[in-house]
Amino acid sequence: MVLELQNISKSFDGLPVLKDLNLSFHTGQCYCLMSPSGSGKTTLLRILMGLEQADQGLILADGTPQDMSSLPISAVFQEDRLCESFSPIENVAMCAGRSVKASRIKWEMARLLPQECLNRPVSTLSGGMKRRVAVMRALLTPSRILLMDEPFTGMDEELKRNVISYIREKQDGRLLVLSTHQEEDVELIGGELVSLESCMDG
Repeated sequence: MVLELQNISKSFDGLPVLKDLNLSFHTGQCYCLMSPSGSGKTTLLRILMGLEQADQGLILADGTPQDMSSLPISAVFQEDRLCESFSPIENVAMCAGRSVKASRIKWEMARLLPQECLNRPVSTLSGGMKRRVAVMRALLTPSRILLMDEPFTGMDEELKRNVISYIREKQDGRLLVLSTHQEEDVELIGGELVSLESCMDG
């Protein structure tokens, strides 16, 4: 699938955030959005998630206008958006549905999280642990598109490398679009750098 954004514009309270943005994304590839804070990365990801509507422009899937809310998308939001009273396993199981067994979820999560925290309420976890739960929830949920808004927040260098390795393993042919502030992340994940400024007119 080729996802094509044509002349996407979005303003908030009269202030343009995206202006005539043109981009193409190909299934199986990884794209890393990089631009200064406040330049539209989160807004673009929310439009791709179907949570915001562009003021103008088109999104095409294989040449056909596409309603993004109808596509199977899994996401890591800017906030973790976890159910704080649920355990990490329960948070993932809730989104993954019956397609992934609880025993499999537990085994997968033990690869990035200490065993002892898997059944504790998420509210008792550190920020970096919560972020890992959010990343694993997106990866273990069946989808065609993975969207991640600064997924490495709160992670040290070694942990980030482990998480990136896990993302690469679990991408499994899906389109992956993520935002980051670190240029080194682009190389580590083997992605294509996308500078939003260079994709906009004016």
